[in-house]
Amino acid sequence: MSGCPFHSSTSSTPPPATFHSVEAELAFLAEAHPSAALPDRLTAVRAALAAGQPAPLTADELTWAGRIAWRNHSRCIGRLYWKSLLVRDHRHLDTADCLAESLREHLTLAQGEGMIRSILTVFAPPDRAGGSAPRIWNQQLCAYAGYRQRDGRILGDPKNATLTELALALGWQPPATPSRFDLLPWIISGRDGRPKLFSLPTDFVREVPLRHPTLPWFEQLGLRWYAVPAISDMVFHAAGTDFPAAPFNGWFMGTEIGARDLADETRYHQLPIIAEKLGLDQSHPSTLWKDRALIELNAAVLYSFEREGVKLVDHHTASTEFMKFREREERAGRAVSARWDWIVPPLSPATTEVFNTPMQEFPATPNFLARSAASTAPAAEHAAGQN
Repeated sequence: MSGCPFHSSTSSTPPPATFHSVEAELAFLAEAHPSAALPDRLTAVRAALAAGQPAPLTADELTWAGRIAWRNHSRCIGRLYWKSLLVRDHRHLDTADCLAESLREHLTLAQGEGMIRSILTVFAPPDRAGGSAPRIWNQQLCAYAGYRQRDGRILGDPKNATLTELALALGWQPPATPSRFDLLPWIISGRDGRPKLFSLPTDFVREVPLRHPTLPWFEQLGLRWYAVPAISDMVFHAAGTDFPAAPFNGWFMGTEIGARDLADETRYHQLPIIAEKLGLDQSHPSTLWKDRALIELNAAVLYSFEREGVKLVDHHTASTEFMKFREREERAGRAVSARWDWIVPPLSPATTEVFNTPMQEFPATPNFLARSAASTAPAAEHAAGQN
């Protein structure tokens, strides 16, 4: 799942997908059951949905649903490998403690020895229409704290300032000397809706210290990033059923880190610092100092992950892989939903094949859906007030 920029701070939250019929919701089952078993399974799932219950998918059906959700997701450039997704059926788990134990297993499996395996873990859905379900409050399983300072500045990742405040309100004890790269704990709620804090074991999350292949001073910047982008705040939607707790991961595309996380002015904003180290003229944008600094930052990301033996993909390779995915889908008779501004890489886009490729985004199911920002913020305030 390379290059899925779900954590982009500049992209608007997509509206919930609307599917117009039960038949459309269940069409994917034909891929899971190309046999005489399909009619009976359709009948069973239709009956459950009509009764306001979650779809009683088998483990094999859930696996197909997860893989097709990845295949359908319009904002992911790395869908060529959708068939390789490992789906863990943990729908029997609905308490915060059980989810935390399963998440530790998920991240351990995903990190491996640096090869990074794509995994989806599906936890309990609402027990009935409008009922409660477990939830993971973190946007990603791995993320760095953002501490608000008295002068208004933020130490660490500004994107995570609100979640950091919630963690602190719940009793999280950060390091005695906070830094720019302190890993946040997990905040998880079971069916009771009460958020619970889970600190991560020391050295549990694999991180990559950033170095540059030719610039010795780069290491002194103290930059680093975690190995696995595990998205944990999206809703997995399949067979007319929402699974609010369904974390999934792939591997990074280098530009996600080097051209967004560490480069954006609203994130770590490292380009002026790197430009100064390079001795570049920052007096005017026309000197292209940002572009030159950006290239060196991305070169450091690619070099460092390769040096540490951690899998990630460069944006040129990811672009080629996406085009191969499109070709395969067209041969299979399937249209590809894709959002151009998310598929095209943020670095040197005109040098990639996807730049000149027409794309259309349309609802498809199964899929991964984003929660609305409007519903998330008040909920966080309410949770903090409970403790």
